[in-house]
Amino acid sequence: MENPPERAGPETAQLGQRLKDLRQRRRLSLRQLADRTGTSASFISQLERGLTGASTASLNQISAALGVTVAALFEEPATPSAEGALRRSQRPAIPTSHGCRKTLLSRRPATEMEVYVGEFEVGGSTGPDLYTHGDAHEMLVVTRGVVEVSLGDSRHVLEEGDSIEYATSTPHRTENIGNGRAEVMWIIAPPTSGGEELDQYVSW
Repeated sequence: MENPPERAGPETAQLGQRLKDLRQRRRLSLRQLADRTGTSASFISQLERGLTGASTASLNQISAALGVTVAALFEEPATPSAEGALRRSQRPAIPTSHGCRKTLLSRRPATEMEVYVGEFEVGGSTGPDLYTHGDAHEMLVVTRGVVEVSLGDSRHVLEEGDSIEYATSTPHRTENIGNGRAEVMWIIAPPTSGGEELDQYVSW
């Protein structure tokens, strides 16, 4: 049952715009988000327009449905750096796992898209199992070596310069099947990673 909303305040408009941006990037309608949070479409609409506030319980439900932390609902959009350059040595990364090191190229917070680079040792992969994440559009581009991309029951061997596109809701996996190191780039729009997933990345 929907929790009684708090009285709207000056900060409510900022929260509403942030909520609307996150919902639209995940391609959710007002009704879909309301169904996921046990609220109503009219409540979500009023919250996005800054006409009402929300209880802590409602904010917890909404953030969970959007795959972000409650704090992310109040984050100011990042202002692009004047310099803009991200050096290879400065890429935030997840420590190597299953022979794959994954680094983050897009700046936080993710806006219209997120971009990652995967560097694979010989025989390295994204893991033993196929996986999914959200319902967005993903492009994989091979920038070095030879990899096999599994999409459900299908297998695709890609070489340097090749690319493939698929929905992130399709079970997928990438493996280096060549004789040397391989490198790929993942481009995802809209973003599917929330704050907790991105918090895994550390600057080296």
